[in-house]
Parts: sequence; C-alpha cells; structure tokens
Amino acid sequence: MNLVAWHTAPKMRERAALPDLDTLNHEALKALIVAQHTQILSKDEQLASRDEEIERLKLLIAKLRRMEFGRKSEKLDRQIEQLELRLDELEASRAEKIASTSATPPVVNQTAKRARQPLPAHLPRETRKVLPKQEACPDCGGKLKQLGEDVSETLEYVPEHFKVIRQVRPKLACACCDKIVQAEAASRPIARGMAGPGLLAHVLVSKYCDHLPLFRQSEIYAREGVELDRSTMAEWVGGCSRLLEPLVEALRRHVMSAEKLGNGKTKTGRLWTYVRDDRPWGDKTPPAVWFAYTPDRKGEHPIEHLREFTGTLQADGYAGFEAIYKGGRVKEAACMAHVRRPFYELYEAHKSAVAKETLERIAALYAVEEEIRGRSAEERREVRNARSRPLLESLKQWFEETLGKLSTKSDTTKAIRYAQGCWDALMRFCDDGHLEIDNNAAERSLRTVVLGRKNYLFCGSDNGGERAAAIYGLIGTAKLNGLNPEAYLR
Repeated sequence: MNLVAWHTAPKMRERAALPDLDTLNHEALKALIVAQHTQILSKDEQLASRDEEIERLKLLIAKLRRMEFGRKSEKLDRQIEQLELRLDELEASRAEKIASTSATPPVVNQTAKRARQPLPAHLPRETRKVLPKQEACPDCGGKLKQLGEDVSETLEYVPEHFKVIRQVRPKLACACCDKIVQAEAASRPIARGMAGPGLLAHVLVSKYCDHLPLFRQSEIYAREGVELDRSTMAEWVGGCSRLLEPLVEALRRHVMSAEKLGNGKTKTGRLWTYVRDDRPWGDKTPPAVWFAYTPDRKGEHPIEHLREFTGTLQADGYAGFEAIYKGGRVKEAACMAHVRRPFYELYEAHKSAVAKETLERIAALYAVEEEIRGRSAEERREVRNARSRPLLESLKQWFEETLGKLSTKSDTTKAIRYAQGCWDALMRFCDDGHLEIDNNAAERSLRTVVLGRKNYLFCGSDNGGERAAAIYGLIGTAKLNGLNPEAYLR
C-alpha cells in the first residue's frame, strides 16, 4: 500500500469529563464553579475579540473602497482582496466555534445582522410534500382531515442554476378527537440554515477547488439575481467544516493504515499531504489523500502525523523526516523525480551535456516503469531487478567518474551529490514492487493548492488553514477515485 505525506491536519477536540459531583465536598464544588466561570469568561473574551476584529476589517475595507473610487490601483485592489479573505476566514471560524459549542447555534450579532430576506420570487420552485407516517389518528384511530400546513424554503443549487425547494408539511386533524398529526421537519446540513446540500457543496468546491473567494462568489450570484452576503457564506463554510470532521478523521485513518505513503509539502511547509495509492501494482483499495496544516514547518509535525503509521514513506530529502526513519518503524524511499529536477533545470538553462545524459539515463528507468504499471508487486520487483538495477548501477558509476571532471562548487556537482546522498533510499523501489519510482502522486495532490495561490494567498488563521486542509483532502480523494468533487460532497 502507498502513502503520501503533507503537513498536518487539525487534532480532534477533546472534552474533559466532569468529576463525580456526589463525591465533592462544599469547598471542592465552589472551586469547580469558579474554574468553570473563569473558562466561560475566557471563551467570551475570545469571541468578543474576534467580533471586534471582524468589525475593524469591515470598516477598513469600506475605507479602502472609498479610496479606490475614481482611480485604478492594482496594489490597492490586492490589499482589499486580502482583507476580504481574512474576513471570510474570521467569520467562518466564528460560525465553526458556535457550531462546536451549541446543538442549536444562536443568531450571531443579532442587532448588526440583516434580517433574512425572502428567497427571490423569480427562481423556480420545487415543492416537496412531506406527509406524516400515520394514516389514521394515533390516539383513537379516527380519520384524518387537513387542518393547515407549514411551509419552509431552502435555497438549492443544481449545476448551472439556482432553485428554491418548498417543503410543505400538511397538518392533519382527527375528525373524531381533534388530534393534530404532522410530519417531522426534514433535517438540514446546518441548523436553521437556508442552504441545501447542493448549494453548500457548490460554495465549498468553488472556494477550495476553483479558488473563488467568498466575496467573488457573492458577486457572481448577485448577477443571477440571488443576493448572498459574504458573511452568510462564511458561516456556511464554518458549519460545513464542523459537520465534515468525522469524515475527515475516517479519511486520515484510511490513509494511515497503508503500508506505503507518499509525502509532499508546500514550499513554506505549512501544508502537508499524505497519499495512499496502490493502483500501480494492481491493488483495488480506493486511493485517498489526507492534508494536514501546521502553523510552521518544524520536524515535530510529521512525527505526530505518522505516529500510528508503520511502513515505507516516499518523500523528498526534508531533514525533519530523519527522526522518523531512525527507529526503523518507518522506512525511507527516495523520489527519482526530485533527483531528476535539478538536471532538467540545468539542461533548460545551459544545455549541459552532463544534464542531458543524466536525463536520458533516467528516461530509460521510466520506460521500464511504464511497461510494468498495473502488474503484480512480485512481477514488478522481478523486472526491476533484471532491467532497472543494472541501469541504476551504471548511473552511479558514471556519476562518480563525472564528478572528477567538474568544479566542486558547480550546480551540476550539487545535483550529483544530492543523488549520491540518497542512493540507498533511491534503490529501494527495486526491492519492493509495492513502491513507486517517484513521489509524483503526492506532488499531483498539491496542484489544487498551487493553482489557488494567487487567489488565496493565506488561509487567514490557523483555523482557516485547518479548514482548507480538511476540505482539500475530501476534494483530492474524490478526484483520485474519478468522482466529481461537487457531486461527492453534495
């Protein structure tokens, strides 16, 4: 099995259990009440601080927009975009926090929040009538007659257009004893929210897959005659993040149960990806990718991510992995693509003869891999030992001979030294048919992040980074399995 690693996902929240109150004396009970009161005040202060920052950002954005009026400034536009992104994440964090502390979240900033407007009348309506299960009065068995009905509406999005779903729940009354019977209201993804699952999925995929920030989505929907405030969608994102936590944890367990992982990370080292993909050797286990976010790129983070993993990790030469390999529980497999990359850059820049020959020798190794893709692990091992191992041994000898002809400070020397430094780990794929020649599965999983960098320069906060990692993982896994991410999330 194969795993690919990136930087980390949020830890699951744990709640401390209350002590047995019957065993506490008067003083202990007083101390417990004081501690709980202090904790509540601290949480209230955190929420108040977040609310104050949200209001400050709104004022600053309004001021910058006034400055922007009448002139064109790309720098000013960029400032406003980044503040809008920061505001998106703060409001989503607030919604997620509320969802985690209350089963029925209170309305946030009731005095400042606009009253919900009726859903646009021009949108098509789809009526779904929900009848009670009882066909007769549950009390006396009498015949039921219609007394009235309750109607609620949710805004839904289906590919290319909006529609409104009217859920009608008739009220039936018993003709004999006046007992009133009515079906239960259908559950919603977000309590008391007006968005249906299709619209929520569309907002998430637009933000995290198509790289459209919420304020831009708001502008797009307004052109269709649907006014969706950015702050409302931010609350939806936070609520969805909370709702998806069990699925993200199940994804993490699935990935970490593999025998081989591929690892990738962004250049800043704050997002890590771990990929499990065993299809190249014919295994039918569904592939998956788990993203993880960390506030920095310290080596302690991958150690924490891989604490339950036993097997082979295929990654670049990141120094933070050294401690993981020391115990022997995790074996190192190097990536041929990382060895090849500096030679490719040298050839592109200088048409280096050494770089050209290196690329040709590595291409011969990839030709073997193309022939054996999809075959059994044992057959892959046999072919590699017969054909790839001699090519690698010849490449190693040629590197040693070439070094004597190069300057010790040249870029070509550095590229060769890098390959020599990980040679044992580079040869490991010849001994194990479950392994790949490179870590490209993990690198491909990062493309959704790299493509979105210009529109999404920062996550806004640690919470924003954790949300992005969670949803990137679900979207990436859907893609690996040939699924439409929006249909999967819906």
